[in-house]
Amino acid sequence: QVQLVESGGGLVQPGGSLRLSCVASGSIFSINRMGWYRQTPGKERELVAVLTSGGTTNLADSVKGRFTISGDNAKNTVYLQMNSLKPEDTAVYYCNAEVQSWSGFTYKTRNYWGQGTQVTVSS
Repeated sequence: QVQLVESGGGLVQPGGSLRLSCVASGSIFSINRMGWYRQTPGKERELVAVLTSGGTTNLADSVKGRFTISGDNAKNTVYLQMNSLKPEDTAVYYCNAEVQSWSGFTYKTRNYWGQGTQVTVSS
């Protein structure tokens, strides 16, 4: 099993910054990609940013120029630096990882989610 633990959420004023962190642990052979999604009540979970093991990044248009995703492969950690935050960025942010693990017979790739961390942008 693999666990994803997020940290760094909270309350911030418009224009402020927050940095989210997500650490993956457990039965990990390799991580193909890690990223962040967010969800507000009544809406589907949406992609915010993703980072592949090769270093490729993909950010949602709504956060380009404000958010940056980065990672530390040695620590199985991904970060989301959020600047110039807006009230519409308010959501629960979920860490996601596609992980390859050894099952005892073969390698298996599975998708994992963290428990979510609340980000509230309000004055």
